Amino acid sequence: MTPATYREEMQRELRSILQYWMLNTPDERQGGFIGRIDGDDRPHPEAPKGLVLNSRILWAFSAACRHTGQSLYRPVATRAYEYLIGRFFDPESGGAFWSLDASGRPLNTRKQMYGQAFALYGLSEYYRATGDPAALDKAIDVYWVIEKHSFDLQQGGYFEAYDRDWQPLNDLRLSEKDANEKKTMNTHLHILEAYTTLYLVWPDQRLRGKIRHLLEIFDRYIVDPATGHLGLFFTAGWQPRSGLVSYGHDIEAAWLLHEAATVIGDGEWTGRTAALCLRIADRTQEGVDEDGGLWYEKEDGHLVREKHWWPQAEAMVGFLRAWSISGDPRWWDSSVKTWDFVKSYIRDPQGREWYWGVDADHRPMSGQDKAGFWKCPYHNSRSCIEVIRLLEKMP
Repeated sequence: MTPATYREEMQRELRSILQYWMLNTPDERQGGFIGRIDGDDRPHPEAPKGLVLNSRILWAFSAACRHTGQSLYRPVATRAYEYLIGRFFDPESGGAFWSLDASGRPLNTRKQMYGQAFALYGLSEYYRATGDPAALDKAIDVYWVIEKHSFDLQQGGYFEAYDRDWQPLNDLRLSEKDANEKKTMNTHLHILEAYTTLYLVWPDQRLRGKIRHLLEIFDRYIVDPATGHLGLFFTAGWQPRSGLVSYGHDIEAAWLLHEAATVIGDGEWTGRTAALCLRIADRTQEGVDEDGGLWYEKEDGHLVREKHWWPQAEAMVGFLRAWSISGDPRWWDSSVKTWDFVKSYIRDPQGREWYWGVDADHRPMSGQDKAGFWKCPYHNSRSCIEVIRLLEKMP
């Protein structure tokens, strides 16, 4: 595949993904967006509405509006922005609720830092797309909320979650599959990407210092020096609490770390994260199947023999970033081969979004959503945009 062909295919795919979400997810009866569409494309209008879903829709359509210059994406971004501001944010204690019921009333009022990060990410990108000063003001407010309540002054990094009034919780988990630990790789990665995007529109020196701090946290604690994989769960003092390998998070972090260092213009960290990107990409290769697809996880030395949609999206970007850093053609081949796998097995052949994933025999995983609390137009639309952006930088 030539770079021009890859870029053209990404442009078409971006349009297809966004069209699905534009046509199928706005909740015209109760406001915002429908909380769930199942794997057979049936809407569930009474499903809860998640902060992550709404914030990721906000990010995706804002980024598409800015990237393509097409105004048709702005109304969807504005719908997500207004619903986020009007329904998800807590007018009493600050921060954003984790979920609402279908009518828009608070359902789970906990303040999960992962969710705050995505709200910040979406708000920052909306400001980039529209120049609305209220969006930037709100993004900066969320930044200060995270710093005030979550930053660990003693041992660095950020704590996971609080109740509505910012009191500690016993159960800090994002989901039932997660370990109940005070710090996680996942939350730190998404705080980093949110802070990086905020810095593009608000180049505050304290914020720059926080981004450097997060890079140091990844380098010192989260990237395992022995394996090159990311640790997932940690105590408050950064003792690792899991041997699980998440290939999707590995390759996602590979390029996000390098992007953060590049955005803040730190030469030392740009070099260090370039080396990290190549090392992590190399370790991720052990999770690539012969068909080009990236296996989901490895637990206790055994592969979880599923290929979910989002690790494929991140692999396309992460391997291409490794190619742009090194010029090594094997990374180009890896990125293209993963995209070929997506076209063959992950993308619904009727153009109805990407499947959640496939099993080892390439059959779509049963019982999984096309849209929902975790299935959002974020990883795959971002993959399209980032691949296009990297290819446009080519001489």
